[in-house]
Amino acid sequence: MPLSNFKPSAYREQLELKVEQLRPAFTALGAPEAEIFSSSESHYRMRAEFRIQHIDDEPQYVMFRKGGDRKAVVIDDFPVACEPIAQLMQPLRSALSASETLKHRLFQAEFLSGLSGEVLVSLIYHRPLDENWEREARALMEEFSIGIVGRSRKQRLVLSKPYITEKLQADGERFTFRHYENSFTQPNAGVNEKMISWACRQIQQASDDLLELYCGCGNFTLPLSRYFNKVLATEVSKTSTQAARENCELNAIHNVEFARLSAEEISQALQGVRPFRRLSHLELSDYSLNTVFVDPPRAGLDDFSRQFVGGFERILYISCNPDTLLRDLTHLCQNHRISSLAFFDQFPYTSHMECGVYLEKKPV
Repeated sequence: MPLSNFKPSAYREQLELKVEQLRPAFTALGAPEAEIFSSSESHYRMRAEFRIQHIDDEPQYVMFRKGGDRKAVVIDDFPVACEPIAQLMQPLRSALSASETLKHRLFQAEFLSGLSGEVLVSLIYHRPLDENWEREARALMEEFSIGIVGRSRKQRLVLSKPYITEKLQADGERFTFRHYENSFTQPNAGVNEKMISWACRQIQQASDDLLELYCGCGNFTLPLSRYFNKVLATEVSKTSTQAARENCELNAIHNVEFARLSAEEISQALQGVRPFRRLSHLELSDYSLNTVFVDPPRAGLDDFSRQFVGGFERILYISCNPDTLLRDLTHLCQNHRISSLAFFDQFPYTSHMECGVYLEKKPV
């Protein structure tokens, strides 16, 4: 997001404009009026990544303008970042600048935080990291009470732990999550809480079993599990699958099974086309799967997944890309109707909007 777009006084107007631009396409598919969920106007982002440019021998955070020139812009202040990150950035940069060891060939800094206030910083280098780096990085970690991970080519040094522990309040409950560095987490925690609560409200009561595709670290899995007898959740990322299992343990949730499978693979398994060793501990015939939840990447559902998802009675779909969501809905709405629609402003001051739809199969 260009910082020139950051105008809190115009936030409500910008949000209304985005909604008005989106509304007609969903209305054309028979969707009801959308619920609108706004963001905080500043300090809402829990992740931030910056390239490091060395100017007059001082490391500076920079971002690059879109367009042909790709000019670097020095970032002195980043008010979209959550307060723990925003308050840390410049003191940390000064400390890095004062150390020849820590700044030498540093080329990127990544910040991860959450509503819990913990901060994990990943420092990425174009050189091997040695004992001197580790000694000075540990001192930096203690000075600022943060976690630090050092990375370079084929090297990763975790000085404390590779995750933050996040606390989210959603759907009347408090959930604990481990968010690992260098893996996907929802960037706007305040809006994420609203997304989870909305998703849970679409499920009125415990309703047979749930299949979830693209479950990530269990962000939606854990809250939704309370409304189903059993949950079968799939994810292709090994790190995210590990985090999801750990998060279930942290929250004493025992009715979820995770499988590191793609949508095509789980479809083949459920239809008995092909067995998978990763499912050998499960009896798939014991599942009564009439509801599917999907939160795919920006590309949306591929042709196979779209066809597979369309076979369920109920579809709960969270999307970070309205264009691919509308493409998928064009197919899904042939046999389903949109019962609920929501817009979540996960990315203020940009053209992006997160959307949620709940679909139910039309009567024959």
